Amino acid sequence: MAFGKLPGDSDEQPLSEINMIPMIDVMLVLLIVFMITAPLLTNAVKLELPEASSQTNQPKQEDVVLSIDGAGKLYWNDKAVDEAALLTKMEEASEAKPEVPEIQLRIDKSVEYGIIARVMAQASQHGLHKIAFVSQPEAE
Repeated sequence: MAFGKLPGDSDEQPLSEINMIPMIDVMLVLLIVFMITAPLLTNAVKLELPEASSQTNQPKQEDVVLSIDGAGKLYWNDKAVDEAALLTKMEEASEAKPEVPEIQLRIDKSVEYGIIARVMAQASQHGLHKIAFVSQPEAE
């Protein structure tokens, strides 16, 4: 690798080798920059989450169990209701004192999401904002 000419060389050809030193310097600087910034780019949030046991939760006396079976039929505390009766019951429950009851939804897994969303929207419109989903524990 020739870096220059000696004062007596008669070779007039141009230097055809690439000077690699500046490219290596740039590469090392970029490597150091990436090594410093890479740990800053992680979006992990370290949390210590509370531990909880999976015990069955018994509904309180004032809670309302709203069930929807596979055919889309509605039940308010295990009594069949139609759409108009459901709205009336929701209005009565929203006026309960001292505390508005929690709606516990028990829904068959074959029910379409549109029906669930409509019932949840109706509950929210009537001021019933505490909504819980009830599920069955997995069989062991």
